[in-house]
Amino acid sequence: MDKYAVFGNPIKHSKSPAIHAQFAQQCQQQLEYEAILAPEDAFVQTASRFFAEGGDGANVTLPFKEQAFTFANMLTERAKLAGAVNTLIKQKDGTIKGDNTDGEGLVRDLINHQAKLDGATILLIGAGGAAKGCIYPLFQAGVKQIIVANRTEAKAMQLAEQFAAYGDIKGCGLKNTPDMGFDIVINSTSSSITGDVPSVSPAVFTSCLIAYDMFYSDKQTSFLNWAAKHNQQTQLIDGIGMLVEQAAEAFYQWRGVRPDTSETFKLIRG
Repeated sequence: MDKYAVFGNPIKHSKSPAIHAQFAQQCQQQLEYEAILAPEDAFVQTASRFFAEGGDGANVTLPFKEQAFTFANMLTERAKLAGAVNTLIKQKDGTIKGDNTDGEGLVRDLINHQAKLDGATILLIGAGGAAKGCIYPLFQAGVKQIIVANRTEAKAMQLAEQFAAYGDIKGCGLKNTPDMGFDIVINSTSSSITGDVPSVSPAVFTSCLIAYDMFYSDKQTSFLNWAAKHNQQTQLIDGIGMLVEQAAEAFYQWRGVRPDTSETFKLIRG
């Protein structure tokens, strides 16, 4: 039986085992998938042991995505650009390839929601790992311009500089976000975890077609509530679809089969 896992800390709450069990059943693939709690100071040892004992691939969640980046023997282009790895794939020669499927997951979820990405202008709030992982895939999908707004302006500028070769991207502070119309506003910060909202002007929602929060919960997130308050026409999307789609991309990288995510989405959304 082929063996897969997800590593994280904490990990008990992970929906990945349920998602991949559904994928395996749907695609008639024989595999085992478990959630593994890795000690914060022992990710490399835990992952090494898993692969040495016959593991075929793994997902990696917080706080280990940067450690997985250095653990991998080789990296895909999107993983290199993200500076983080969320998918490990064992090669035939035993080496481990690192990939990042988060950005692909975001793009696929947006497309599932009929988002028009070709020619779109996007405000990306936050300049951490979550933001970094989706810039390249968004440009690959035809996005015209990305404005990165972050609490620390220098970090946003640095990110813009890093991705300047891939498209029209600018960085700014939260307080001085340009007064322009955005087609899509994406929150990549963890503000919704605490029920807060980013301190950008609500004017960013004036002509916004889609407000997207990478965070998800059973109730509508604080960011999406805030967006709805300032533009009732805005389509509100949380990150549950991104979670399912990044998992489907990982499954495809491991098994060469792409699951139909619509059924899985219903199952996970409950």
